[in-house]
Amino acid sequence: MIDELDRRLIALLRADSRTPAANLAKALKVSRGTVQNRIERLQARGVVQGFTIRTKPELEGNRVRAIMCVEIEGERARAVVQALRGFPEVDKIHSTNGRWDLVVELDVETLAQFSQALDRIREIEGIATTETSILLATQKA
Repeated sequence: MIDELDRRLIALLRADSRTPAANLAKALKVSRGTVQNRIERLQARGVVQGFTIRTKPELEGNRVRAIMCVEIEGERARAVVQALRGFPEVDKIHSTNGRWDLVVELDVETLAQFSQALDRIREIEGIATTETSILLATQKA
């Protein structure tokens, strides 16, 4: 799978995915070629699925982000997850332990879209109960 060098490389890329390979190599005490080969291998194996950016929170100030906790009836988890994948408002789906079966991250542009998404998600066959909280502020990215 991945070794300690891969883990350290991934941690550096998480902090800043635009760090030049030469700088990564210096931090990891390996050659630039090693860093490039490792990144290519991690991408080819699907460990690294892409690179992204983070924006200033004030640029996204009007977006509505929320966490929805979902309880699933019986053995319907696979069908519920499949249905949730079809919603553009669903950013991430996490399986969990404890009271809730899933934690779903929602991201929409307006409260009206948020309300519509909640209504449509709650209609998915197999969802027993949901509890949703709007994210008001992010303390650490």
